Amino acid sequence: MSIRSTVLAAAFTLASLGASLGASLGAAEARGLRPIEAQSIHLGDVSGVAYYTVEPDGYRVVTTLAQGESGTPVRFVSVLAPGQRALLSTPNQAGTVEISRNGDSVTVRKSGTLSN
Repeated sequence: MSIRSTVLAAAFTLASLGASLGASLGAAEARGLRPIEAQSIHLGDVSGVAYYTVEPDGYRVVTTLAQGESGTPVRFVSVLAPGQRALLSTPNQAGTVEISRNGDSVTVRKSGTLSN
């Protein structure tokens, strides 16, 4: 099994853990996460999943994205302290996904495009 297939299999396994979350987020809709619960993310033709774990230095957010079924998966990892956020976007202006931490909760929200 190739590395790409392994990463995609892991992403879909994580997505099945959070299968009750539904499909994509609508504009300005927010969804709170629990640790290890996966959330589907869609940015135009780029999609994937995000989840977090509680670590001593903060909440470790792992996002895996790929373009279509044949795109190379990319994994983005960030550690969020209370009040911090991570923004994900694509150059084709398909909107932005914001993953934010407020206290002990993590929220995934899709919003409009980024501006400079």
